[in-house]
Order: sequence, then structure tokens, then C-alpha cells
Amino acid sequence: MNRLVRSTSPYLRQHAGNPVDWQEWGTEAFAEARRRDVPILLSIGYAACHWCHVMAHESFEDDEVAAVMNEHFVNIKVDREERPDVDAVYMTATQAMTGHGGWPMTCFLTPDGAPFHCGTYYPPAPRHGQPSFRQLLEAVDEAWSDRGAEVREAGERVVAQLARQTEALPPSPVDPAALDGAAAAMLPEYDRRHGGFGTAPKFPPTMVLEFLLRHHERTGSVEALSIAEGTAAAMAAGGLNDQLDGGFARYSVDAGWVVPHFEKMLYDNALLLRFYAHLAVRTRSDRYREVATATARFLLGRLRTADGGFAASLDADTDGVEGLTYAWTPAQLVEVLGEDDGAWAADLLGVTAAGTFEHGTSTLRLLREPEVPARWERVRVALLAARDTRPQPARDDKVVTAWNGLTIGALAHAGTLLDEPSWVAAAVAAATLVVDRHLVEGRLRRASRDGVVGDAAGVLEDYGCLADGLLALHQATADPHWLDVATGLLDTALAHFTDQDADGAFHDTADDADALVWRPSDPADNASPSGASALAGALLTASALVGPDRAGDYRARAESAVARAGLLAERAPRFAGHWLSVAEALAAGPVQVAVVGAEDDRRRALAEAARRTAPGGAVVLVGGPDEAPLLADRPLVDGLPAAYVCHGYVCDRPVTEVADLLTALA
Repeated sequence: MNRLVRSTSPYLRQHAGNPVDWQEWGTEAFAEARRRDVPILLSIGYAACHWCHVMAHESFEDDEVAAVMNEHFVNIKVDREERPDVDAVYMTATQAMTGHGGWPMTCFLTPDGAPFHCGTYYPPAPRHGQPSFRQLLEAVDEAWSDRGAEVREAGERVVAQLARQTEALPPSPVDPAALDGAAAAMLPEYDRRHGGFGTAPKFPPTMVLEFLLRHHERTGSVEALSIAEGTAAAMAAGGLNDQLDGGFARYSVDAGWVVPHFEKMLYDNALLLRFYAHLAVRTRSDRYREVATATARFLLGRLRTADGGFAASLDADTDGVEGLTYAWTPAQLVEVLGEDDGAWAADLLGVTAAGTFEHGTSTLRLLREPEVPARWERVRVALLAARDTRPQPARDDKVVTAWNGLTIGALAHAGTLLDEPSWVAAAVAAATLVVDRHLVEGRLRRASRDGVVGDAAGVLEDYGCLADGLLALHQATADPHWLDVATGLLDTALAHFTDQDADGAFHDTADDADALVWRPSDPADNASPSGASALAGALLTASALVGPDRAGDYRARAESAVARAGLLAERAPRFAGHWLSVAEALAAGPVQVAVVGAEDDRRRALAEAARRTAPGGAVVLVGGPDEAPLLADRPLVDGLPAAYVCHGYVCDRPVTEVADLLTALA
């Protein structure tokens, strides 16, 4: 019996009609495997994953394959976005066994959960030296039947070895010299022709770009700014960026950002919105402001749920065809726009007769700045309206706590920087939803859907990312409620996720969470901040916003966490982007600006100057005296609104003029 029909996960529900007797991850499935004395077949993926759909169609929908699976295995399907803890454990095993990882992930486990064979996608027939999925099933079943004791022992050895390999790194300082070294390490890997790092495929290295921008702000490094700007410009102009509707795809399949893998993820776009807004004010670039605005438009228009949260993703496929919604031919442009505008748009957007994608179609790139912006806007709107009549990709509309935290922070921060109060209002609505629905008896749940919160417990990234987003919202609104909720989340995380054997290190799962074969603790920043780096950043920000009774402890915990990532930052800085951003904020103080006084033109001018001039990672709060801890005991000056600037524990004299504030922040 397929049990996925009861799931709240859209990905699991996609498989509810399979002839496979799928079960969700849980004690019942493991108990059945022990009772039947058969291995567990664990399949992990997510709703927007193209090759997950392919393997499902080729194998999981096949009655004969399903019969083999049902007879010889207990079959568990996991949504990696809903259970990142399970995904982390078995991704580590898959990478150790095969040298690479990805989704769909296919793992064979003992009834106790120990992995003994792992891989990713398997084809329906032998291909390129790889066995068919059915051949694999038969080989694993034969090994289990004939050499069961050996297989169990192999799984136990894998667990023991990987548990040792995932222990916390020894502490190492991430001081200014280390930050200089990390920035310098980016230069040899930078693609000077296309932007970004390395070769294909290329993912948006958003957290690394944010680090480089903060490094430039602190040190004046021309090279750091050049890499950040060069990559930002290339990504924004390429097919990775939806030129009609805004929003970025997950990655580019080529080195030149021409052809995206079309899935659009909430976390990518939240991180990119925050970065492009920061870059726009730092460089005073209208182009980057446009990109930030379009990204926010995509988030609010395409991913916002009816109750004010944000959906996880848009699928890579439409009706089983990748890119069907997004690709164009010259003839299609002419059909929508007419001869003149159609030819102009093809030249502007790189749509060719031969095509840049598949079957003579092209992705859309903005090859140059439009000579007549009004014409481009008219063309963009017309093409988008026509595209909206095409079949559309499916939306995974579960609301993930961590990714909504990133989005809340991005909308609050970017809305404040770019003077878009509607973005801040959207952040308030999302924060209200997530806190009210996902915070159950003081503990976070991972996700909800259609108003129903799931059973999966929140992991460390949920606490860190949501706390960070609420702290950004507190700064945007001066509402103390968000500070109170954020610090409550931080205190809970410190109580339940701290590694008691390694000062400054954290586990990704709580001490009372479901037991796994080992407790994951991955410090690396990948597509989004690691749980530990997100928590460290939130702790540092909170240390500048709370009263003195808690500030010292939060800062000390942030400093020790950053030190635990020091070797990672030294050896693999591209996988420590958020850690390095947090370390830059530490090296800068962090900068704190309190603007106090009743709202008037002077306070507005001081607030705008502070927000646009303070470096990334700074804390800026505006409000009346004593409205929040950062504003407490900071009176007006000669009856006028005033700005108080501090760098760490050192404060300047308060100022009432914008020019003096700019000098203090220089």
C-alpha cells in the first residue's frame, strides 16, 4: 500500500499514485524492515528536481520494477526539503561511497538505518557502464540474501567511519589576515570572461559575493569589488535571470550563464535579493536596483502563498518538458510583438534562428542595455503576458521555515534600503504566519502546507535563518516583538543544538530530535547558509540589538562559532561564504547605528544616510528613545534627532547632521 497520499509534502504526493508501496520516514517503516528482515530502499528528492521526475517516470511508475521493490525492500520516500537531517546523513554517505552526490538519491540501508550501498539516478536500462535500476535491485537483494551478515557489518563500518569524519573542526581564528587570504584565494578561481567561479555547471555564488562586497567595504579592495560586480552583472544579464518576470533559476548548465536549469528556488532568490539591494546602494547602480526590484516582484507575485508565506520552488519542468514555459524562437517573438519589435527583441535578447537551447529555441538574455527603456518595458510586458498563456511549471507550495526566514530578512532589508515599504509589509505578514503556525509550544516545525503544519521538527538552519530574518525585521520596523521572538529562538537553539564536546560547534539536529545513525553537523555553506553559520550571524546581530545583560554572551558564542569554521574558511573559502560574511561583520565591529527622535525630516535624512552608508552586517535601528534596547539611554541632542555610531564596543559622539554621520561611517 502506498502511504504517501496522507503526506503534506507536494513531492511525496507526486509519488502517491506509484505502484510502489512507499512509506514516509518513521519508526513504522523501520519496524517493518526488521520484521520482514529486508533492506530499506531510501529514495530522496524534491519537487522541482528534473531527474527525480525522470527516474519516477522510468522506474517508480513501472509495475514490474515496483513489484521487485515491494517484494524485496521496504521503500521509503523522503522530501529532502522537509527532512534535511535525513538528507544530510545519507548525502554524506553517498558522497563518501561514490565521490559525488545529487538528487534523486538512492540508498540501501540495513533495518537499523546503516547505509551499505548508495548512488543517485539509475536508468531503466544499462547505460554508460551503469547498471539498470532493476539490475541494481536484484544485485542488492542477492547480496542481502546470500551475505546478509557481511552487508550489515559493512553498513556499521560506514556509520562509524563517517561519524568520525564529521566531528567538529578544531578552532582557528578568522581574523583580518585570514579574511584577506580568503579574498585572495578567490582570484585564481574567478572566471574573468564570464563571471562566477570555475566551469560548468555554475551556481550563483551569492554568499561569497556578499563576503567580497563586505570585504571591499572594510578594506577598499578593488579586486573584491571587481569579482562581486563582474559576477553580478553576468548573472543578471544571462539566462539564469528571468528577463521577463524576474527571479533566478537554480544554476546555469554552461559556463556563460546562457542556459539555466529552470527550477527556481525560494532560498536562491531571497539571498540574491538581499545581495543585489546591497550592491545597488553601494555602487549607486540603477541596473542592480532593477534586478533587486524584479527579484522581489517574482517573490511576491509567483512564490507568495495565499496566507502570506512563501512557497519553496517552481518546477524545472512544464508538462514533463524542461524549459517549455521559458524558451522562444524568433518567429514566436514576431507573433507576439510584430515584425519590428520582434526583430528588435530577438537581437536584444539573443534569440537566434539556430537557438541557444533545444529544438531551435533560445533562452532570453539581456545582451545590452536597451537604448529606449520604455520600449523594452513595453516589449517585456507583452512577452510576459503571452508567456503566461503557456502551460506553467508546478509550484511546490510548502512553506519552509528556514527559507521563509531568509525571505523575511531579504524583504525587510532590501525594502528598507530601496525605500519599498510594501516589501517590508510582506515581510511582516510572512513573519506573522511562520511564527504563529510553525512555532509550536516553543519549538519550530520545519514546514507547513495549506494551513497545516507538518510533524518534522525544525533543524538548526530553521532557528538560525528565522532568527536572522526577524532581527532584520526588527531593524526595519523597530517593533520589539520581533526582537523578543528572535532571541527566544536563539536561546532555544543554544540549549538544544550545542555540541557539548566541542566549544563553539553545533549539531544540525536538536538533542531530542529523531535519532539517526549519526547526528549531522555540517558547517559548510552550500546553496544556503549552513545552520551553524546562520546561527552565528544571528547571534552577532542580536548581540548589537539586545541589552548589555545578554550582549556579551551572544557575541562570545558567535565568535567561538566563527573560530570553529576557521579551517573551512582557509581551505575551502567558496564553501564558507556566509561564515566569511559574519567574520567581516565581526572585524568591522560590528557597526551599530542608533537614530533616535520623533519622525521628522531630520530623522528621515539621518536614517536614510545610515542605512545606505553602513556596511553589510551593520545594525541600524531608528525610533524614539527607549523604544528598543539599542535606542535606550540615547537621548536627543539639543532637542534634535541624533545618530549614535558604535564600532563594536567603541562609540563616537552623537551627531545631528548627515555630513557628520557620513564622516563617522567612513
